[in-house]
Amino acid sequence: MYHMQQGPPGRPRTGARWVVLIYSLPPHPSKDRVRVWRKLQKLGALALKSSVYLLPDRADLFESFHWLAEEIQGLGGQATLMRVDRIENLTDARIVSLFRAARDEEYQEVVKGLREDLNALETLPRDRTGQALRGLEEIIKEARRRLDEIQAIDYFGARGRTEASRLLQRLRSRLTAVQASRPRQVTSSQPLSPAAFRGRLWVTRARPHIDRLASAWLIRRFIDPRATFGFTTHQRPPRQGVPFDMFGVEFGHHGEDCTFETLLKRFGLRDGRLKAIGEIVHDADLKDGKFARTEATLLDQIIRGLATTTADDQELLRLGLALFDAVYATLGERK
Repeated sequence: MYHMQQGPPGRPRTGARWVVLIYSLPPHPSKDRVRVWRKLQKLGALALKSSVYLLPDRADLFESFHWLAEEIQGLGGQATLMRVDRIENLTDARIVSLFRAARDEEYQEVVKGLREDLNALETLPRDRTGQALRGLEEIIKEARRRLDEIQAIDYFGARGRTEASRLLQRLRSRLTAVQASRPRQVTSSQPLSPAAFRGRLWVTRARPHIDRLASAWLIRRFIDPRATFGFTTHQRPPRQGVPFDMFGVEFGHHGEDCTFETLLKRFGLRDGRLKAIGEIVHDADLKDGKFARTEATLLDQIIRGLATTTADDQELLRLGLALFDAVYATLGERK
């Protein structure tokens, strides 16, 4: 059982300001250590030193640390949870500044991506505007989601929040203005030939989730058997390779379609099992319940679990390809 202390011994407790979690885990399996580390990051805990983490003393945060300590115990580790009113050699002001610095670093990542998106939108050639705008709504939605995540753990109001929110609003306003000014364009319905895309490098965003993994599987199995894949942390399409599921590219979100559905239509793939996978991926990725596929939630959870325990994108891709091979085969058995 983990230990819980209320404050430093020999001194009356005058009101705790901080909750401290000290823990240790067996060296193996390493995935347990990664799992705990990811949960600490999600909570916005401040690392004082290796395996010593700090949060403000709030009821909800204390409860989160409490359950994490229980989980550590269940993994064969040890944990001590303490409420304290001060940290030796660290003033409260210094601790607050460290919390703010950690959040500012995360805000700046969002700011960098938003600036790239704004620059791409401002410098977009007029003859490519229609194609490029199709994926920007999804990028804005992702940026809003990421900002919400950071703000939820921004316990002391880091400065970067204002700039990130301002840039997001500016991008949304600019997108609305461009959409209102552009003429409607008709997309060609002529299917593309897979033969023109053989042996290519296909590039997408790093840390692929369900739509990117499913699309990569579709590309490898039905479009380009010799495809290789690259991952980028940049929002703008790369200069080399065939980009997919990125801002302003042909093989991305179009209208109500996710990238997997776009690839099915652009290459004229009419396999019934692929259509079923497209519906599952759509519901899991867009979460609009359009097809009411009951498999979507479970598949989404499985892939999130793979991403949590797999740091390398190429290894995650390998696992994703095997997973969708299994899904395709299982759908065949149901016929």
